[in-house]
Amino acid sequence: MLKTHGVKIDFGPVRPAAAGALVAATLLIAGCSASDVVGTRSVYYQGYVIDDQLLQLVKVGSSREQVLLTLGEPSTTATFDNEVFFYISQKKEKRFAFQKPRLVDQEILAIYFDGNGRVQRIGRYTLQDGNLIDMATETTPTGGKEITFIQQILQGTGGSAARDFFGAGNNAGVVGP
Repeated sequence: MLKTHGVKIDFGPVRPAAAGALVAATLLIAGCSASDVVGTRSVYYQGYVIDDQLLQLVKVGSSREQVLLTLGEPSTTATFDNEVFFYISQKKEKRFAFQKPRLVDQEILAIYFDGNGRVQRIGRYTLQDGNLIDMATETTPTGGKEITFIQQILQGTGGSAARDFFGAGNNAGVVGP
């Protein structure tokens, strides 16, 4: 009961209704943004989507051109011994907007050709079969040892850069022609 300016106001029956309305409004607003709080799963597909019906058309003995017409351009190729077409498909998920997508599935379709450009065999590989292939990197790993810029300077060109600079090379102490 509230007393203002000599008037008594009774909030007895209004309090539970007001509290109920406040709770309902809070739940309604929270329900609309619960996906932001809890997180929704976003699924991303990257690469070639393998169509099993089209794959049935590619048989051992098919030509390279038939494979290209049926399946399209491969994601990548390998040409070490005989040519191989790789069709790579990846599925990534992330739960929160700030989270980096996580690889959850990967499938690689490999079409192996013989020396005459005919399909020798067809392989399908999944995430459980081997290494991950990162389709997003723009770098090519190279052989050798990685050294820093300072190490390159100190190393010079075969170790003779410092001797050449200070005159301790083959012509040390020689003046003139």
